[in-house]
Amino acid sequence: MLFLCYPKCTTCKKAQRFLEERGAAYTLRDIKSQNPTREELAAWQARSGLPLRRFFNTSGQQYRALGLKERLPEMSGEEQLGLLASDGMLVKRPILVLRERVLVGFREEEWAQALREEAQDG
Repeated sequence: MLFLCYPKCTTCKKAQRFLEERGAAYTLRDIKSQNPTREELAAWQARSGLPLRRFFNTSGQQYRALGLKERLPEMSGEEQLGLLASDGMLVKRPILVLRERVLVGFREEEWAQALREEAQDG
């Protein structure tokens, strides 16, 4: 599994601790220094079942500075993907990429359920 995070983010640290406490094997990727590509984001969005807007870090400085609250509804999916791929700090984190699904943001019960399912499947 792939774990994308920003090392200074407290929620990301909590999610990483959660994974480690459960002995989950994962590959760590810093979302700021190794920004997700447009192709990765499109694939993850499809697997997550979430609308693309849920991949935006709405509490980030960059999101506010670019006025995305107002601009996003008017942007096409391709424009949104391009924007997300341009700056990892615009991407909501952490992201956990599993075989069958992608989780965006850390919600402990959701992650626990996904890890259980992942273990059963494989």
